[in-house]
Amino acid sequence: VDQLADEYSGKLKVGKLDADEHQSVLMRYGIMSIPTLVLFKGGEAVARITGYQPKDRINNQLKPHLS
Repeated sequence: VDQLADEYSGKLKVGKLDADEHQSVLMRYGIMSIPTLVLFKGGEAVARITGYQPKDRINNQLKPHLS
C-alpha cells in the first residue's frame, strides 16, 4: 500500500484504516475480508480488490480508473 501511495502520488490518495478500531466503516462498505482495497471516484466506490494481490495485478485494476 505504501508503494502504491508513492507511485501514484498526485494521481490518487491512498489511506489505511485500522479494521479493529473502525468496525463501522467495514460494515458500511460490506468489507468481509482483510486486506480489502476500495477505490473511490467522485465519492462512490468504483472498484474493490479483496485478498492479497501482487502489485502488478493491483496496478492493472487501478489504471482504468485513473483517466
